[in-house]
Amino acid sequence: QVQFVESGGGLVQPGGSLRLSCAASGTLSRFLLVGWYRQAPGKQREMVATITRIGSTNYADSVQGRFTISRDMGKNMMWLQMNSLKPEDTAVYYCNRAPMGNAADWGQGTQVTVSS
Repeated sequence: QVQFVESGGGLVQPGGSLRLSCAASGTLSRFLLVGWYRQAPGKQREMVATITRIGSTNYADSVQGRFTISRDMGKNMMWLQMNSLKPEDTAVYYCNRAPMGNAADWGQGTQVTVSS
């Protein structure tokens, strides 16, 4: 079991920015693919962005061009820079393995609320 701890969420106005952080226990590089997920009220959890051990990234169409995922394997951390935030981005954000998060590793997530 891997422990993921998300932080950095908050309340922002539309068009604003937030930077989410994810600290993972153990060595993040053990996983071929890691990423950020989000779950909005009444919605299923969805993949937002992924990154490989060599730094290749992939994004959901809904966040392409606005979000940037990064990681530092030496620090066992990953981040999600979110710009030009929209109300539709409101959700609880999680980090986990990808393309499917391990059931036992889901953390509490961090709340992102985009509202005027």
